[in-house]
Amino acid sequence: MSHTSGARDETPLEDEFEGLVRAHYASLYRFALSLTRSETDASDLTQQTFLIWGSKGHQLRDRSRAKTWLFTTMHREFLRLRRHQVRFPQVELSEVDPELSFVDLERIEILSLDGVLRALAQVEPLYRAALSLFYVEEMSYREMADILGVPIGTVQSRLSRGKAQLRQLLGKGSASPMKDLR
Repeated sequence: MSHTSGARDETPLEDEFEGLVRAHYASLYRFALSLTRSETDASDLTQQTFLIWGSKGHQLRDRSRAKTWLFTTMHREFLRLRRHQVRFPQVELSEVDPELSFVDLERIEILSLDGVLRALAQVEPLYRAALSLFYVEEMSYREMADILGVPIGTVQSRLSRGKAQLRQLLGKGSASPMKDLR
């Protein structure tokens, strides 16, 4: 079958994708706007949701559940992004400039991955587990509490004490470039 005016042939999957976008974009965007309270972030979240559909939507067996899948995916992506923003907040450099410390060139070796891992290996095992789960595995306090079998407050305490030990090992003093371990 030929098309006139040079229109391109679309596969059924492309038709389905475009149909989903037409049918659900506005409601997904409104939901994203209610979650993010920012037009830019809502637009990004909506686009990300459709991107995820593009790569994983084929796994959905019951196509009548596509709308539910899209909304669930959007909510999960929002929560994932929020957790990331909480753990890695963006700040203007001018706001934290006074808090930044000068890094002495002689101490740069200390900041190497090998140096950090060697120092981490010297931290007491009780605190090393919490530090590794938090920094290396990027787990939340809740996940860490479940894995370690302790309350969240205990996790926070172990992280605090572990960071203090790690700062001591890395910097050998308060003027350490690692003094602001988070």
